[in-house]
Amino acid sequence: MITIDALVKTYREGESEVHALRGVSLEIKPGEFTAIAGPSGSGKTTLLNIIGLLDDADSGKILIDGRDIQTFSGKERARFRREKLGFVFQTFNLIPVLTAYENVALALNLLQISAKEIESRTIAILHEVGLKGAENRLPSKLSGGQQQRVAIARALVKRPLLVLADEPTANLDSVTGEEIMKLMLELNKKHGTTFIFSTHDPMVMLYATRLIKLHDGLIVSDERR
Repeated sequence: MITIDALVKTYREGESEVHALRGVSLEIKPGEFTAIAGPSGSGKTTLLNIIGLLDDADSGKILIDGRDIQTFSGKERARFRREKLGFVFQTFNLIPVLTAYENVALALNLLQISAKEIESRTIAILHEVGLKGAENRLPSKLSGGQQQRVAIARALVKRPLLVLADEPTANLDSVTGEEIMKLMLELNKKHGTTFIFSTHDPMVMLYATRLIKLHDGLIVSDERR
């Protein structure tokens, strides 16, 4: 599904350069549940941002579903993100004035889908992530774990090729974080959706069926389990 070849990304910070990625190459197969692990500054978030079309590489090549995403125009990038990618963030990124239902349905409102299908798919995925009865609650009335479940439902409701999760348990306690990882793995197995998530949490790494470790912008290990 994803082919990355010799990806390089350098940031300027004042007079100095930060080499976030130093020639990363890897392949991700459909349905993989992959963790990108490493300490702060290792390049894992940069790699996720480039895969998610939120940032550009300086050089190298990246294909997703056979398409060279670096050749996309601005409109093509926005459409690809909207239709093919799901995102889960450590800060949840829910719209505070919208209910759980409305936050999830919003992901479908930009697609050419009937109102009836939007309703049925939204209700179904909210129930699947364990939020039956909480559909009409605002984010402020939900726990952190429940908010992350809404975010996961929002990512999956459009049936994406790929879900990218940047430190999805970072703002959760250890028990809730483990519940979220179990849920994501269950959804991965049930739907066959490809997940790539970044983490520095050893507990999260245990749930990955593939663990890629980065250090100073280089892959130092790649383990399938």
